[in-house]
Amino acid sequence: MSRIRIDVRGSRRLAALGVAATTATLLASALSPAAVADDRPTRADAIENAASALLKHAASLQLTSAEGTKVRDVIVDSDGTQHVRYDRTYRHLPVLGGDFVVHVARDGAYRNADRATRSKISLASVDPSIPAPKAADLAANALRAVNLGETLKKLTAKPQLVVDALHGAPKLAWRTDVVAQDSMGNPVSRTVLTDAHTGSQIDAWDDIETATGDGKSLYSGTVPLQTTQSGSTYQLKDATRGGTYTGDAAGQSDLCILTSICISRAPSTVFTDADNHWGDGTSSDRASAAVDAQYGTNMTWDFYKDVFGRNGIGDDGKGSYNRVHYGNKYNNAFWDDSCFCMTYGDGDGTTLGPMVGLDVAGHEMTHGVTSKTAALTYSGESGGLNEATSDILGTLVEWHANNSSDPGDYLIGEKIVRPGFGAKALRFMDKPSKDGQSADYWSSSVGKLDVHYSSGVANHFAYLLAEGSGAKTINGVSYNSPTSNGKTVTGIGRDKLGQIWYRALTVYMTSSTDYAGARTATLNAAKDLYGAGSAEYDAVGAAWSAVNVN
Repeated sequence: MSRIRIDVRGSRRLAALGVAATTATLLASALSPAAVADDRPTRADAIENAASALLKHAASLQLTSAEGTKVRDVIVDSDGTQHVRYDRTYRHLPVLGGDFVVHVARDGAYRNADRATRSKISLASVDPSIPAPKAADLAANALRAVNLGETLKKLTAKPQLVVDALHGAPKLAWRTDVVAQDSMGNPVSRTVLTDAHTGSQIDAWDDIETATGDGKSLYSGTVPLQTTQSGSTYQLKDATRGGTYTGDAAGQSDLCILTSICISRAPSTVFTDADNHWGDGTSSDRASAAVDAQYGTNMTWDFYKDVFGRNGIGDDGKGSYNRVHYGNKYNNAFWDDSCFCMTYGDGDGTTLGPMVGLDVAGHEMTHGVTSKTAALTYSGESGGLNEATSDILGTLVEWHANNSSDPGDYLIGEKIVRPGFGAKALRFMDKPSKDGQSADYWSSSVGKLDVHYSSGVANHFAYLLAEGSGAKTINGVSYNSPTSNGKTVTGIGRDKLGQIWYRALTVYMTSSTDYAGARTATLNAAKDLYGAGSAEYDAVGAAWSAVNVN
């Protein structure tokens, strides 16, 4: 496991088709709001009109005395047209595909109906050959089959006898909802449809739905969140971004030998919520830090997708996950390839706060991108380039998010530092030496520095390439970037910086690339993108020379 330091979720039955008009009226009245002033048909009117239509047109709708109906929804258009949606039963069993919508005119006249199935339902028996426990076992095995490699816990399966009219001729079937928890405590769920006479699987589908919620973060304000709904509970898990989720490490730490070999990981239970509104924006609510972590993951996913067409960190559509509240006053955050996850400490509260800043999240996930592409060795000059890649692209994540509560800048970790830290940020891209330890320019001894400080050379290059040298104010932050050769560098903008660095990383850099190799890789990338004689190509060379990489 590689530890990267900061690396800084009205029933109605057609009994012999003898529905009494008075019953329909009473039921409709119970469900109806007051009549509207424009004299359009009310909900009650629509239900009564549709009931009358069912009586008159039962034969054409393939309804028999064995079937019952239940109003699911009512819509009354502005012109008075009414649309009443029904679910259906057969001999008291729910009919999958039995739903239909009756359309009536303003005056109550029947127009037509839309049906999920046009098949007439007629079964010889509603007694299954396959017993319910057998159906439950088959469904449980189906859930295990789509979660290979996972040890499922707390598995329950609840079969229900239904009539399946969705898949060909209507047949008796078991619909089984099976739910469990994976090894990380996250919910998994599947609905399995089994032929009640043969035991063969008819169909199966996931039973967890995506929902849109919001969260009050520590650093980025109130942000939208795509979450996952299972029953009445929401999980902080985003199916639209590869199933990325955020869990609570609850103060536990990994059990590690030395500093890099871990024999177990701190557990992480996915955050859940009852109303899909997460956190209160303060550290007293444990979900607030989770909101930041999930939002940071989302923004990083979107950045790589929108800017480079990359489908997730591994470009395989797979989401990573977050662990927050790791350890006790842990002043760190790190990416771990072995679990494909990010981990965030809460900080000591004096020098650093919770380590879940947006650019920190972008930084951490970018380590995953690097591991899947150039795999820059985490030592020497290549280690500095590894760290710089996360700073550069993590910074561009922050700019891409365009969040007014955390506007883009060239400061690393500025949101997480406290007054006791002694500086406004962890690192400074315009002049890295402002942190007291990072290198502004290359020298033969740079590779001997800690990778978080040797990264300063590439960070400085990136700032110069994007913004140019000299004093300026950007987004309310003052910068003054020097050059080693005293020459003026003219920037080409953040977007082009991102395109050049990403292409160099994914096409030209290798595990052993050093600073001289990075110059060659980025020049090759600029040539590919903009041409050998382009202003962009020349700017890359000038920016490297300005940090003494020639």
